[in-house]
Amino acid sequence: MNDAPVSSIAVIGVGLMGGSLGLAARERAGVAEVRGFSRTAATLEQALELGAISRACASLEEAAEGADIVFVCTPVRLVAGHVKAALAAAPEHAVVSDVGSTKAPLMRALTPQEQRRCVGGHPLCGSETAGVGNARASLYDGATYFVTPGAHVDAGAYQRLYGFLGQIGARPVAVDPEEHDRIMAVVSHLPHVIANVLITQAGVQPGARDALLSAGPSFRDLTRIAGSNRRVWTDIFLENRAALLAALATFQEGLQEILEALAANDADRLGDAIARAAEQRERMLAAGSLPARELHRLIVRVSDRPGVFQAIMVALGDAGINIEDLQMHHMSAELGGTLTVYVLGEAAAERGAHVLAGLGYDVISAAVAE
Repeated sequence: MNDAPVSSIAVIGVGLMGGSLGLAARERAGVAEVRGFSRTAATLEQALELGAISRACASLEEAAEGADIVFVCTPVRLVAGHVKAALAAAPEHAVVSDVGSTKAPLMRALTPQEQRRCVGGHPLCGSETAGVGNARASLYDGATYFVTPGAHVDAGAYQRLYGFLGQIGARPVAVDPEEHDRIMAVVSHLPHVIANVLITQAGVQPGARDALLSAGPSFRDLTRIAGSNRRVWTDIFLENRAALLAALATFQEGLQEILEALAANDADRLGDAIARAAEQRERMLAAGSLPARELHRLIVRVSDRPGVFQAIMVALGDAGINIEDLQMHHMSAELGGTLTVYVLGEAAAERGAHVLAGLGYDVISAAVAE
């Protein structure tokens, strides 16, 4: 399963994300067949005309049964059921993934056996326009693509998906499903809540002049995402309810601090809050700096037990180490195997070796000879 090329993929839900996956698979990864299934015949006809799929299927099962990788691109409330159906219909070697913005509910819905061939995914890209008519092969170029393996993931399944995502131009990064949802609650879902509340407040503000008519660039930027697709975001908020509630509680504490500082006419306290925000923004901007381009390998001896592979991938992802490629050589259930991870730059290799040594692994780090 690891070394065989991907010759066929299935896209369940051929909208913007699914259609772009199909186009990228055909144009960037050389995939010969893209099977598509959607609720409406009109969507499939348009996808065929645009080249986003090469074959329209009458059911999810028909699309999945001949695919090497199945991508479920349906609303988050439907993802778990569609993933289970795809796992049942797809060949034994096939990998099933999704593009939903919540990951923990999916993994909790799967059995250990189902987790072996399902690797959750969440690309951080998109468009303000939806539908397959807006799909483009370049959508995933340079985009961070979160990959969220479960504890029982098969290394070969992970490797196949990871390699394919690199071929279409994405930058896959491993993260634990629960941690993913906590992060998304803060950096994606909470901003949507704030934008909705803010623009609604401005729209009903009493006074002689409509506040929205006085909105400048800053307000427009802050509220750009307000009023996004009602059904989609209702589902996302509810699917990630616990993490979003926690993020809202923390945000409420921050607002309370500003409220108290204003009530006390405390300039120092207000200034400190602004300075902390500036410091965190600098951290965010600095994170975009690129590492040196030399390729290094980390060779890790691993045992054959559930959770090992996920722990290594997630630990490297949490450390901000991007994996350029990986290989898994499995010897036996008793001996385990060898995992080779390729990273860019000596600093990333040293950091990765330190992280994995801290988890108790024996790691060999070396530059890859030209």
